[in-house]
Amino acid sequence: MNAAARAYDFTDRVVLVTGANKGIGRAVSLALAAHGATVILSGRRVGELEQVYDAIKAAGGAEPAIAPLNLESLRWDECQGLIDQIQSTFGRLDGLLHNAAHLHGLTPLNHYPIEEWYRTLQVNLNAPFLLTRCCWPLLTASPDAAVLFSSDAAGRRGKAYYGAYGVSKFALEGLMQVMAEETEVNTPIRVNSLDPGLVDTALYQCIYPEPAHADLPLPEAVCRPYLFLLGPGSRGLSGRAFSVRDGGPWDA
Repeated sequence: MNAAARAYDFTDRVVLVTGANKGIGRAVSLALAAHGATVILSGRRVGELEQVYDAIKAAGGAEPAIAPLNLESLRWDECQGLIDQIQSTFGRLDGLLHNAAHLHGLTPLNHYPIEEWYRTLQVNLNAPFLLTRCCWPLLTASPDAAVLFSSDAAGRRGKAYYGAYGVSKFALEGLMQVMAEETEVNTPIRVNSLDPGLVDTALYQCIYPEPAHADLPLPEAVCRPYLFLLGPGSRGLSGRAFSVRDGGPWDA
């Protein structure tokens, strides 16, 4: 196997993906399985997760697992229950992709619904922290672990009307940087963020209604950068904010 192929070799790797039931999460889960990963599919819609499960099995991928989680109401005990299951089944976690997100829509702050503010911060920030915190022992049990946060341009430069979504993505970038520094020495964990850009997903359909969003790339078009940053090819890279639009080491 040449170096380029090894960078995307997920044989014997266990990867947990949130928001795996649709959009980028679904596409990346299928791609991970196609490259040898055992994927733990997490999301709140079990029926859609089962469809991804079936697609992976039909393609001949490794037996995936389904881990239903509602990030809006995620609690420590629920999180810990999942971690206990992963520990007993796999003993470690080699990758964690925080892909699930909530976007209320474009709304000025002075009209932003209070309940939506709290809901967005819970799904986009508090739940990823809680899940990462619970997964920490599983990640350190891996010889080569990657944590990747799906980011957004609205979380790197303030954009009007993005409200709690933009704020949560700014905070997620901060969480990534703090975690990267804390894991830099004496751990096998690397931590990065990736802005996929505008992609034809349900998240952006509330911003770009038909037919505008039909011109956006499909989720499959951004899988390669996700796989690179979750896989062995990204060893030594941590604390970086990558963007599909700007290119990266996956283009080499």
